[in-house]
Amino acid sequence: MELTGISEYLKKPQIVQAGYDNSKMENEDFLKVLLADLAWQDPLDAKDISDFINNTVKLRQMEVLNDFQETVKMLKEANESNSLLYASNLIGKKLYYEGADTYVENGRSKVKFKLEDNADIVKVTVLDQKGNVVDEEAFSNLEGNKEYPFEIDNPALTDGYYTVYVEAKKGKESVKATLISEGIAESVLKSPEGIKVMVHNNEIDLNSIVQIGG
Repeated sequence: MELTGISEYLKKPQIVQAGYDNSKMENEDFLKVLLADLAWQDPLDAKDISDFINNTVKLRQMEVLNDFQETVKMLKEANESNSLLYASNLIGKKLYYEGADTYVENGRSKVKFKLEDNADIVKVTVLDQKGNVVDEEAFSNLEGNKEYPFEIDNPALTDGYYTVYVEAKKGKESVKATLISEGIAESVLKSPEGIKVMVHNNEIDLNSIVQIGG
Protein backbone atom coordinates (compact mmCIF):
# COMPACT_ATOMS: atom_id res chain seq x y z
CA MET A 1 0.00 0.00 0.00
CA GLU A 2 2.81 2.39 0.82
CA LEU A 3 4.57 1.70 -2.53
CA THR A 4 1.30 2.25 -4.37
CA GLY A 5 0.86 5.56 -2.58
CA ILE A 6 4.30 6.71 -3.61
CA SER A 7 3.72 5.59 -7.21
CA GLU A 8 0.49 7.54 -7.39
CA TYR A 9 2.30 10.58 -5.98
CA LEU A 10 5.12 10.31 -8.56
CA LYS A 11 2.73 10.12 -11.55
CA LYS A 12 2.30 13.85 -11.51
CA PRO A 13 4.83 16.58 -10.66
CA GLN A 14 3.76 18.77 -7.78
CA ILE A 15 3.91 22.55 -7.98
CA VAL A 16 5.73 24.19 -5.09
CA GLN A 17 5.59 27.89 -4.46
CA ALA A 18 8.83 29.71 -5.30
CA GLY A 19 10.91 30.61 -2.29
CA TYR A 20 9.42 27.84 -0.16
CA ASP A 21 11.45 27.32 3.02
CA ASN A 22 12.68 23.71 3.04
CA SER A 23 13.41 23.94 6.75
CA LYS A 24 9.66 24.02 7.44
CA MET A 25 8.98 20.73 5.69
CA GLU A 26 7.85 17.71 7.63
CA ASN A 27 9.95 14.56 7.25
CA GLU A 28 7.26 12.89 5.11
CA ASP A 29 7.05 15.87 2.74
CA PHE A 30 10.82 15.95 2.45
CA LEU A 31 10.92 12.29 1.38
CA LYS A 32 8.16 12.90 -1.17
CA VAL A 33 10.04 15.79 -2.76
CA LEU A 34 13.25 13.76 -2.79
CA LEU A 35 11.54 10.78 -4.49
CA ALA A 36 9.83 13.03 -7.00
CA ASP A 37 13.13 14.69 -7.83
CA LEU A 38 14.70 11.28 -8.48
CA ALA A 39 11.74 10.05 -10.55
CA TRP A 40 11.51 13.05 -12.89
CA GLN A 41 15.18 13.60 -13.57
CA ASP A 42 16.71 12.72 -16.94
CA PRO A 43 18.24 9.22 -16.57
CA LEU A 44 20.93 10.22 -19.08
CA ASP A 45 21.80 13.30 -17.02
CA ALA A 46 21.14 12.24 -13.44
CA LYS A 47 21.60 14.94 -10.82
CA ASP A 48 23.66 14.65 -7.70
CA ILE A 49 21.12 15.06 -4.88
CA SER A 50 23.77 15.51 -2.21
CA ASP A 51 23.60 19.30 -2.60
CA PHE A 52 19.83 19.21 -2.14
CA ILE A 53 20.20 17.15 1.05
CA ASN A 54 23.07 19.28 2.36
CA ASN A 55 21.16 22.51 1.75
CA THR A 56 18.10 21.16 3.50
CA VAL A 57 20.17 20.04 6.49
CA LYS A 58 21.82 23.47 6.63
CA LEU A 59 18.44 25.17 6.60
CA ARG A 60 17.30 23.00 9.48
CA GLN A 61 20.51 23.79 11.37
CA MET A 62 19.91 27.50 10.82
CA GLU A 63 16.39 27.13 12.14
CA VAL A 64 17.70 25.44 15.29
CA LEU A 65 20.37 28.14 15.64
CA ASN A 66 17.78 30.90 15.31
CA ASP A 67 15.67 29.26 18.01
CA PHE A 68 18.77 29.04 20.24
CA GLN A 69 19.61 32.70 19.66
CA GLU A 70 16.06 33.69 20.54
CA THR A 71 16.35 31.69 23.75
CA VAL A 72 19.66 33.36 24.64
CA LYS A 73 18.09 36.76 23.96
CA MET A 74 15.16 35.95 26.26
CA LEU A 75 17.53 34.77 29.01
CA LYS A 76 19.62 37.93 28.67
CA GLU A 77 16.54 40.15 28.92
CA ALA A 78 15.35 38.20 31.97
CA ASN A 79 18.78 38.58 33.59
CA GLU A 80 18.78 42.33 32.94
CA SER A 81 15.32 42.61 34.48
CA ASN A 82 16.51 40.74 37.57
CA SER A 83 19.59 42.98 37.79
CA LEU A 84 17.42 46.07 37.52
CA LEU A 85 15.16 44.78 40.29
CA TYR A 86 18.20 44.01 42.47
CA ALA A 87 19.75 47.41 41.83
CA SER A 88 16.50 49.19 42.74
CA ASN A 89 16.92 47.86 46.30
CA LEU A 90 20.08 49.99 46.60
CA ILE A 91 18.21 53.30 46.26
CA GLY A 92 18.75 55.43 49.36
CA LYS A 93 21.48 53.19 50.74
CA LYS A 94 25.09 54.10 51.46
CA LEU A 95 27.64 52.32 49.32
CA TYR A 96 31.31 52.41 48.46
CA TYR A 97 32.24 52.54 44.79
CA GLU A 98 35.11 53.28 42.44
CA GLY A 99 34.87 57.02 41.94
CA ALA A 100 36.15 60.42 43.09
CA ASP A 101 32.99 61.96 44.58
CA THR A 102 32.52 61.14 48.26
CA TYR A 103 29.56 62.01 50.46
CA VAL A 104 30.34 63.92 53.66
CA GLU A 105 27.81 63.75 56.49
CA ASN A 106 28.29 65.48 59.83
CA GLY A 107 31.74 66.48 58.60
CA ARG A 108 32.91 62.90 58.04
CA SER A 109 33.52 60.54 55.15
CA LYS A 110 35.70 57.51 54.49
CA VAL A 111 37.82 57.12 51.36
CA LYS A 112 40.31 54.48 50.24
CA PHE A 113 42.89 54.64 47.47
CA LYS A 114 45.10 52.04 45.81
CA LEU A 115 48.20 52.73 43.74
CA GLU A 116 49.18 50.73 40.67
CA ASP A 117 52.86 50.98 41.64
CA ASN A 118 55.07 52.06 44.52
CA ALA A 119 55.12 55.82 45.06
CA ASP A 120 57.61 58.11 46.78
CA ILE A 121 55.15 60.93 47.39
CA VAL A 122 51.33 60.81 47.49
CA LYS A 123 49.13 63.87 48.01
CA VAL A 124 45.39 63.56 48.70
CA THR A 125 43.30 66.71 48.16
CA VAL A 126 39.61 67.25 48.93
CA LEU A 127 37.68 69.96 47.10
CA ASP A 128 34.17 71.31 47.62
CA GLN A 129 31.74 71.86 44.76
CA LYS A 130 33.21 75.33 44.14
CA GLY A 131 36.74 73.96 43.80
CA ASN A 132 37.98 75.16 47.16
CA VAL A 133 40.48 72.96 49.03
CA VAL A 134 38.88 71.83 52.30
CA ASP A 135 41.32 69.11 53.31
CA GLU A 136 44.64 67.64 52.18
CA GLU A 137 47.27 65.23 53.41
CA ALA A 138 50.64 63.97 52.15
CA PHE A 139 52.06 60.45 52.40
CA SER A 140 55.47 59.05 51.51
CA ASN A 141 56.89 55.71 50.41
CA LEU A 142 53.62 53.88 49.80
CA GLU A 143 53.46 50.44 48.22
CA GLY A 144 51.56 49.61 45.07
CA ASN A 145 48.50 47.33 44.92
CA LYS A 146 47.66 48.03 48.53
CA GLU A 147 44.62 49.90 49.89
CA TYR A 148 45.19 52.95 52.06
CA PRO A 149 42.41 54.62 54.07
CA PHE A 150 41.86 58.36 54.10
CA GLU A 151 39.24 59.77 56.47
CA ILE A 152 37.68 63.20 56.16
CA ASP A 153 36.88 64.58 59.60
CA ASN A 154 35.99 68.27 59.63
CA PRO A 155 32.87 69.39 61.55
CA ALA A 156 32.89 72.66 59.64
CA LEU A 157 31.98 70.91 56.37
CA THR A 158 28.35 70.95 55.29
CA ASP A 159 26.66 67.73 54.21
CA GLY A 160 27.09 66.95 50.55
CA TYR A 161 29.52 65.63 47.96
CA TYR A 162 33.19 66.53 47.79
CA THR A 163 35.73 65.57 45.14
CA VAL A 164 38.91 63.73 46.10
CA TYR A 165 42.10 63.84 44.03
CA VAL A 166 45.14 61.62 44.49
CA GLU A 167 48.46 62.74 43.02
CA ALA A 168 51.20 60.11 43.26
CA LYS A 169 54.77 60.23 42.01
CA LYS A 170 57.54 57.67 41.67
CA GLY A 171 60.54 59.77 40.91
CA LYS A 172 59.36 61.96 38.05
CA GLU A 173 56.78 59.46 36.85
CA SER A 174 53.10 59.69 37.79
CA VAL A 175 51.48 56.68 39.40
CA LYS A 176 47.84 55.94 38.69
CA ALA A 177 45.50 55.58 41.69
CA THR A 178 42.05 54.04 42.07
CA LEU A 179 39.69 55.74 44.54
CA ILE A 180 36.98 54.05 46.60
CA SER A 181 34.51 56.72 47.73
CA GLU A 182 31.38 56.83 49.85
CA GLY A 183 28.07 57.65 48.20
CA ILE A 184 24.28 57.38 48.34
CA ALA A 185 22.42 55.48 45.59
CA GLU A 186 19.90 57.92 44.12
CA SER A 187 18.34 55.91 41.30
CA VAL A 188 19.00 53.08 38.86
CA LEU A 189 18.74 52.95 35.11
CA LYS A 190 19.11 50.51 32.24
CA SER A 191 21.63 51.60 29.63
CA PRO A 192 23.12 49.90 26.54
CA GLU A 193 26.16 49.08 28.70
CA GLY A 194 24.07 47.43 31.42
CA ILE A 195 22.44 48.39 34.72
CA LYS A 196 23.78 51.59 36.29
CA VAL A 197 23.37 53.11 39.74
CA MET A 198 23.22 56.90 39.88
CA VAL A 199 25.47 58.45 42.54
CA HIS A 200 25.69 62.25 42.46
CA ASN A 201 24.94 62.33 38.72
CA ASN A 202 27.55 59.62 38.09
CA GLU A 203 26.51 56.40 36.35
CA ILE A 204 28.12 53.64 38.40
CA ASP A 205 28.39 50.10 37.04
CA LEU A 206 27.28 47.38 39.45
CA ASN A 207 30.75 45.83 39.21
CA SER A 208 32.25 49.10 40.48
CA ILE A 209 30.36 48.86 43.78
CA VAL A 210 32.67 47.27 46.35
CA GLN A 211 30.58 47.54 49.52
CA ILE A 212 27.00 48.28 50.57
CA GLY A 213 26.42 49.92 53.94
CA GLY A 214 28.95 50.06 56.75
